Amino acid sequence: MAFPHLSLVADPHDRLGLLRTDEGWLEEQWADPGARVLVISGTRVRPGREGIEWVPTAEAPDGVRLLLGRRDGVTWWAVIVSGDVARAEPDRWLPLRGLLPFLTDDRAGQAPLVFHAIGLAEWHWAHRHCPRCGGRLAPRAAGHELVCTDCGKPQFPRSDPAVIMLVLAGEPGTAEERCLLGHNRTWPEGRFSTLAGFCEPGESLEDAVRREVREETGVVVGEVTYFGNQPWPLPSSLMVGFHARAVAEEIRLDDDEVEDARWFTRDDLRRQTEEGGLVLPSGVSISRSLIESWYGGPLPGSW
Repeated sequence: MAFPHLSLVADPHDRLGLLRTDEGWLEEQWADPGARVLVISGTRVRPGREGIEWVPTAEAPDGVRLLLGRRDGVTWWAVIVSGDVARAEPDRWLPLRGLLPFLTDDRAGQAPLVFHAIGLAEWHWAHRHCPRCGGRLAPRAAGHELVCTDCGKPQFPRSDPAVIMLVLAGEPGTAEERCLLGHNRTWPEGRFSTLAGFCEPGESLEDAVRREVREETGVVVGEVTYFGNQPWPLPSSLMVGFHARAVAEEIRLDDDEVEDARWFTRDDLRRQTEEGGLVLPSGVSISRSLIESWYGGPLPGSW
């Protein structure tokens, strides 16, 4: 079974990490008329009518250059310009979540490049001062490192590990087996998804699954099985997916975010999604893949 969320990371580019400090080589690549640049205002991108637009380096504005890497014989860059550009046209410049529809049918294979670029842009936007002395941070290593101009301490991009899990109960493979989905109080009626949360310091991913499920729904989880992962720079997460097996199924909602949580059999999922009363996450999310891998095939409808 093919999982749509994998399209966002399929056919990754060569990130050329060993060449990020070779200034002569970087200038040669920037001067190459075949190189292409994604312009980012703050953390936002302005798509064109046909999708994400990449411009030649000769047409790129001045800004912080980010070397993304090479793919299909092309060197790909991003340039970060002031966020004021996007604020002047807020309806035209979109954050990554707004760009996802352009990346869903990613025949050009540009999603990994866009995720890389916006992930770095989010990091540059959030890290302007040294956490040790408060000095200004300046970019180097083609945008993949920030160094304090006062104390010299370097900073590197971070990805925050987050767990996302489909909790299961009942005899595996039977009609009575069911999955647990939750409804966030800020979502429209009928929208349900897998549970998720961030890993805390000193905590294993499996223990994070157990803790988050219990905190959000009161359900107690035992066995936790790795499913897959997905970069999710919204703004800086790595989503690590799991299937988890409940050992105590009673639902007790004490969490401020989860307004409702329910057990669904496979028949419940099919019937309620066909009727439109249950709306699941889109195919670009690993949440959808977790659900459909357990269900055994595609389900109708999405956010």
